[in-house]
Amino acid sequence: MALSMPIHRAGRILRGGGVIAYPTEAVYGLGCVPDDLEAVARILDIKDRDPDRGLILIAANPSQLEPWIVMPEDPDLLVSTPERPVTWIVAANPDTPYWITGDNPGVAVRLTTHPVAFALCEATATALVSTSANVSGRPPTRSRFVLRRNFGALVDYIVPGECGPATSPSEIRDFASGRILRPA
Repeated sequence: MALSMPIHRAGRILRGGGVIAYPTEAVYGLGCVPDDLEAVARILDIKDRDPDRGLILIAANPSQLEPWIVMPEDPDLLVSTPERPVTWIVAANPDTPYWITGDNPGVAVRLTTHPVAFALCEATATALVSTSANVSGRPPTRSRFVLRRNFGALVDYIVPGECGPATSPSEIRDFASGRILRPA
């Protein structure tokens, strides 16, 4: 597979405390392992993001989310599709750190359908912090050129690949009520 070497390299960087940029279903993301406070702090600094807002975690499968959330009775309901990715707000485990939840009682999670993001979660055997590659308040990055120009010197590695097929960031829904908090 053409992505195996970049995925392997990105996995090593992530497990070593690094920050990467990579394609997702709709936009480029910035990511790190969620239990590394220094890496999370770097992402918050790169984005100029308020830590009170919390962060999204992506995973290849529900078991990668277990350390962070109260697992729903039927975790298969945390579904998403490539064209309409859904990020779910799920109750946080009591020991989930503030740098993940922010001021929120829940954690934003998405089972990623993007092949690169999925492979990154598989390569690290964990969920990943996944936040759009942008400075807070600015549009998310969909162009590799803009990604390299704006973030190339700020991250440890840019994983090759294209965003898509979704055309806008994920819809955000409350898992308990099903209520849409942010439309796609």
